[in-house]
Amino acid sequence: MSEGAGNSRQARGRRWEGRSRQIPYLLWFLALLICALVTAVAFVYVDVPVARRAYGTSTSAEFLATGFASAVLLGFESIVALSLIIVRIARGHLSPFREVTVLACLTSICAYAINDSTLKFFFGVPNPAAVLQGTKHAFNFLSSSSNLSFPSGHMVLAGAFAGVFMRFYRTSILPLSTLLLIAGVLLIEGDWHFVSDVIAGTFVGISVGILAGELWIAHSK
Repeated sequence: MSEGAGNSRQARGRRWEGRSRQIPYLLWFLALLICALVTAVAFVYVDVPVARRAYGTSTSAEFLATGFASAVLLGFESIVALSLIIVRIARGHLSPFREVTVLACLTSICAYAINDSTLKFFFGVPNPAAVLQGTKHAFNFLSSSSNLSFPSGHMVLAGAFAGVFMRFYRTSILPLSTLLLIAGVLLIEGDWHFVSDVIAGTFVGISVGILAGELWIAHSK
């Protein structure tokens, strides 16, 4: 039984290895530098003017806030992951696509939790609502406030999910990037996040998703 499981794992590893080449880490590091620079420029020159312009202009903000709240998205991912895990236990296997879906859901949930409980408090950037009411738009490291927005939890959540699929299915990069762009615009337009929040959250999320994919491929070898 264990020998069969080992052979199955090795077969999956060879399949993923053949389908996906190793991520060029120097390219990732260059992307990190570019993202940091763009985020810094947006933080200083773009965030507050865009937030003031977007304030009160979105008529569907209340519906979007309810339908796409973090709790709703996390709950949906949890149901999908749990359902597929039950299928795995009952049938003894999952298709490659379903395996990636489970990995994407679990990675997304973990990335969101780390961002919401650690990164936001470390950077301590107040959200647009607080800034538009007079709070200074600045980094308040190790803040204890609950009204924090950097990096965007929504984009970390979505980016991590998308990053896993981007790692395994290169054809998904363009459509998923488009969806992430739309999500980012909606978050900015709804005054839930600054531009810098969205940029940083997207990069963190996608990076975590790609890393999870790399670790899964290494584990499957």
